[in-house]
Amino acid sequence: MLESYLNILVVFALVFMGYWLSFKKWFDNRTIDLFSKLVLNIALPFNMFLNMTERFTKAEFLHLFTGMLLPMVSILVTFCVSYLYAKITKVPQSRMGVFQTMFTASNTIFMGLPINLAIFGEVSVPYVLLYYICNTTFFWTVGIYLISGDSTDPTIDRVQMDVLGVMKLLLSPAMLGFIVGLLWMLLELPTIDLVTKFSRHLSHLTTPLSMFVIGIIVFQTGIRNLKINKDTFGILLGRYLISPIIVILLSFVIKVPEMMLKVFIIQSAMPAQNSMPILARQYKADVEFTTTTQALTFVVYLFIIPILIFLVN
Repeated sequence: MLESYLNILVVFALVFMGYWLSFKKWFDNRTIDLFSKLVLNIALPFNMFLNMTERFTKAEFLHLFTGMLLPMVSILVTFCVSYLYAKITKVPQSRMGVFQTMFTASNTIFMGLPINLAIFGEVSVPYVLLYYICNTTFFWTVGIYLISGDSTDPTIDRVQMDVLGVMKLLLSPAMLGFIVGLLWMLLELPTIDLVTKFSRHLSHLTTPLSMFVIGIIVFQTGIRNLKINKDTFGILLGRYLISPIIVILLSFVIKVPEMMLKVFIIQSAMPAQNSMPILARQYKADVEFTTTTQALTFVVYLFIIPILIFLVN
């Protein structure tokens, strides 16, 4: 459990560093734009590529492929619940897409992988990546579509779910990195050391730059404004109660091995995706709400971890 806490404290330290450097006037709005572009267009695509090529083999992937049914269905059911919850609690239309995406999608790699390694060890890695594949596919297709729909800025083009719109989503840098990595692994193409090392260096930029952006926006928003409103509470409820309960209930119908189920429960109850504030800013969505909620999902997770560990054990 101590290692799990330390993993989260590292994330907090990076957020605090972004906050402190903003206070010292090192970072400003131009810095956010720069870091956002670096993460979305360079660091994250290489990160996704490496996750698929380094942590999976073709044989392992094909053997575990049927295990994707549970996380896939659970994410879709959670998404449906998020829509109903948003309608019942009257979430403003200006943050509906952000709300549903944060309610549904987990932080499956930057938080999920180290937490599962701390709890279960290396045996959990394939199962972590199965959930990651389903979660990533949802986030970078349906999630992006929803977030873009929150914008009231006429200069921002909403993503369309027609053939052209879907192609644009699939050819976005993040999804392209994911798809290329998946095909590379399935075709069993040889790895090139020079390319791998280059990719790894860029991939390592993803988490610190994303956390810096959150720290900068928190500074600009003001710590005193980090308050839980009904919509933030709804996302916390979705992340830490509704999502894992759906996984548990579905496991009575969709049978999976015990260790796989435990990892899926942990993965389903992670903080929101750390790219959310960057995407909200890119699509001119509700950045203040997104950043505040993102920060609070990290804070609340400190108290959720002991409950999760007790539950899965």
